[in-house]
Amino acid sequence: HLELKHRLMDSVSSVIGFFLSLDTKSLLLFIVVFILTADYFKNRRPANFPPGPRMFPIVGNLFTVDHTKTHESMKEVQQDSWTYGDVYSLRMGPNFLVVLNGFKVVKEALVKQADSFADRPLLPLQLDVFSTLVCKYVKTLFFCLNFGLGKKSLEPVILDEFAHCAQEITGYKGKPFNPHLIINNAVSNIICSMVFGHRFEYDDENFKKLLKMFEKAFWILTSIWAQLYNAFPHLMRRLPGPHQTIQNIWKDVKKFIREELKDHKQNWDPSDLRDYIDCYLNEIQTTTGQVDSTFDEENMVVCILELFLAGTETTSTTLRWGFLYMAKYPEIQEKVQAEIDTVIGQFRQPSMEDRVNMPYTDAVIHEIQRIGNIVPLNLPHSTTREVQLGGYTIPKGVTVIPSLTAVLLDKNEWETPHTFNPGHFLNEEGKFVKPAAFIPFSAGKRQCPGESLAKMELFLFFTSFMQRYTFSMPAGVKPVLNYRFGFTLTPAHYEICATLRQK
Repeated sequence: HLELKHRLMDSVSSVIGFFLSLDTKSLLLFIVVFILTADYFKNRRPANFPPGPRMFPIVGNLFTVDHTKTHESMKEVQQDSWTYGDVYSLRMGPNFLVVLNGFKVVKEALVKQADSFADRPLLPLQLDVFSTLVCKYVKTLFFCLNFGLGKKSLEPVILDEFAHCAQEITGYKGKPFNPHLIINNAVSNIICSMVFGHRFEYDDENFKKLLKMFEKAFWILTSIWAQLYNAFPHLMRRLPGPHQTIQNIWKDVKKFIREELKDHKQNWDPSDLRDYIDCYLNEIQTTTGQVDSTFDEENMVVCILELFLAGTETTSTTLRWGFLYMAKYPEIQEKVQAEIDTVIGQFRQPSMEDRVNMPYTDAVIHEIQRIGNIVPLNLPHSTTREVQLGGYTIPKGVTVIPSLTAVLLDKNEWETPHTFNPGHFLNEEGKFVKPAAFIPFSAGKRQCPGESLAKMELFLFFTSFMQRYTFSMPAGVKPVLNYRFGFTLTPAHYEICATLRQK
């Protein structure tokens, strides 16, 4: 034992002597080589893992992807190498993720193997902003759905809000205007009516501030700053940047909602539940004392954020793309208006019951959703177990990104994938049909919770707009279909003219 101890001491002394004999440059070189070697062995792809582009030390593929157009960049990565099929991998810092391209593989994952891809990854930025609320939120999701998107009819609320919106647009008297804020206000007011029990005037400063905060937060959460934060949270917490403003936005949103909550508590009557907050307060009282209850005021705020996300951003973006496409294709706009005049007339308000008798209008709305590619990348999924997909092995807990862009523009599923064509949704008899590859709200167990509300909003708003106005570009201006990448693919700011159809 004594001899072994002496040998160990000699070895330690040799190592220390080796480092002391190195000059500064040699020591730095040794450290760099050691870090790179350790990174390679720690972060190399597992056996039979989907292939992917070359990974850089430490950062992986963080800068392989252009985060100002992530959906296109991910498609380009696949096209740059014939060796990648519809399933390939990227490494964002120390974290691997798998990208799914094309309808067949997305359907295989989200529908046929739904249980294996049913989780959501808990990303560091989410956890730092929402703490444990994200976990608790999942358990109260069905309450959100049952109240807002299933039981309460919002058709009269939507039509009433259109009247306010139309008053704003008519005030421009056919002159060019930017529809961004007006449409955002109108669609957001549907959620406000459902959640708070009242709408806001479009010039309300607090309302405008709330919507700007949501817009900024959605952009940050899909930016390179968010990716860096999720890859290196311990470092990014200490560095300045847009990612730090998320915390401030969250505080301001909570303050706004708490003011509404304060008013509700003062007038709350369990026998007369007026809106979402009233119902949630009732649920809190009912479940008080239950150990596994997830109903509390903090979690309510997260649910309200989800309702705004599910019921506002996608619908507002779709309508703004719709105005552009109608201005670009006036002959299609005329056919929509002709169908409206035949089925509804110019003076009766549209109803969801009209939809079945308006196949062309329905097809146009769906084509706007398809080619507008509103949510280009599905929200991240996470594997619940080791799974086989596309001939590869994906371990448990790996983040998976289904590319809805690759599905909605899949050349194997659509006759003219890059051309605006309502015929994609019409059969030979002119009846509406929905192809299986139309999944703008995702598919399977993680399908968007706001789908039913969004469908109602889109049909009633779009039909009402087409019934009342003809949309065209300002004189001498051609429609430009540029976009800004974020949670949704929003059209670049533009101006449009809305001319009244009836006197």
